[in-house]
Amino acid sequence: MNHRTGHLISHIQRLLHEHFGPLRWWPAESPFEVVVGAILTQNTAWSNVERAIANLKQARVLAAKPLAALTISQLEELVRPAGFFRQKAARLHNLARHLSEDWGNDLAAFCGGPLDEARARLLAVPGIGPETADSILLYAASRPSFVVDAYTRRIFERIGLLSGTESYDDIRTLFMQSIAEDVRAYNEYHAQIVQLAKSCCRKNRTSCHACPLNHVCRTATATGA
Repeated sequence: MNHRTGHLISHIQRLLHEHFGPLRWWPAESPFEVVVGAILTQNTAWSNVERAIANLKQARVLAAKPLAALTISQLEELVRPAGFFRQKAARLHNLARHLSEDWGNDLAAFCGGPLDEARARLLAVPGIGPETADSILLYAASRPSFVVDAYTRRIFERIGLLSGTESYDDIRTLFMQSIAEDVRAYNEYHAQIVQLAKSCCRKNRTSCHACPLNHVCRTATATGA
């Protein structure tokens, strides 16, 4: 990473903070609820996740031990609103059983120790990929692990800082080398990237004239915004 890239990533962080202010994402009543949301939100809208979580709360199983005690078919029915419910139920059940049987329901312990080791433990759970693992570490365990998602790729490719060929870990490393290690900063930056993608930098339609990054974005410059 060259100095200019790191400086620009930090500068964009400041611009987004000035524009959106603190967003205080992730909405949840407990760390385990964050874990559940991180798994359920894969390939679906957040409104669908909220419906599934409401089902789990109503059934009083939004914790590792009672969730692990469910049959797969029971869990599938509860998380059905989130889509891909069979896959997601299996992933939730695997993780809940692992936490319950091997870690005494202690999510903090499971996500504790050296960050790389905690991340490796999460990635070893079937169905948990890098984005979900980093979401759990950052938002549920308050560990400084930057989350990269499709919004991050879209925005920073349009700006011109990414080529589109980088791996997930390449991008994560780039951000973690550019921003001081700070849970709150990582939390807010990721949330503000998501907000920008939804408000201005949409997949099929951009609003470059309203974007706080238009003066540093290659795409905005090309469109004359």
